[in-house]
Amino acid sequence: MLNGLPSDPMILLSVVNTKLRDFYPSLQALCDDMEISEAELKEKLAQIDYEYDGLKNQFV
Repeated sequence: MLNGLPSDPMILLSVVNTKLRDFYPSLQALCDDMEISEAELKEKLAQIDYEYDGLKNQFV
């Protein structure tokens, strides 16, 4: 589940990338800390053609 995050994929993208940039060294760290599903987050952002790039630590 993505509790506490926006349901609109474009806003979700902005929020997640900001959190990754400012607070978390990896997507796994963000998901663990926020207790959200990494797979569900990836699926939601894949709907707007974004995928996680571990080297950049962002969805691109």
